[in-house]
Order: sequence, then structure tokens, then C-alpha cells
Amino acid sequence: MRLLKVLVVLILAAVIGLAGYAYFGDMQPVRSEVRSPVSGAPAPAPAANGAEAE
Repeated sequence: MRLLKVLVVLILAAVIGLAGYAYFGDMQPVRSEVRSPVSGAPAPAPAANGAEAE
């Protein structure tokens, strides 16, 4: 019976700790600017039925 009480207390402490971390923890994403070149030409259309374009 005593072991069951200890187990319940540990589970409650873990749940309270997890809830506290989720509420007070630093969960903000790190933001950074990403730049990649974009070509002005359209991409070639894929060939029909898997045949190669000529």
C-alpha cells in the first residue's frame, strides 16, 4: 500500500511538472529570414505517360 502511495505522488509530481514546463517554458520558435533565388522562367511540363520529351 505504501508503494502505491509513493507511485501516485511521483505521477502527480510528473504531471504537475509537465504542465508547469508547458505553461512557463520557453516554447517560442526561433525565427530567421530565409532567402532563395527564384527563376522567372516557367518549369518545363512533365512528359505524358512517362515518355521522354523530344
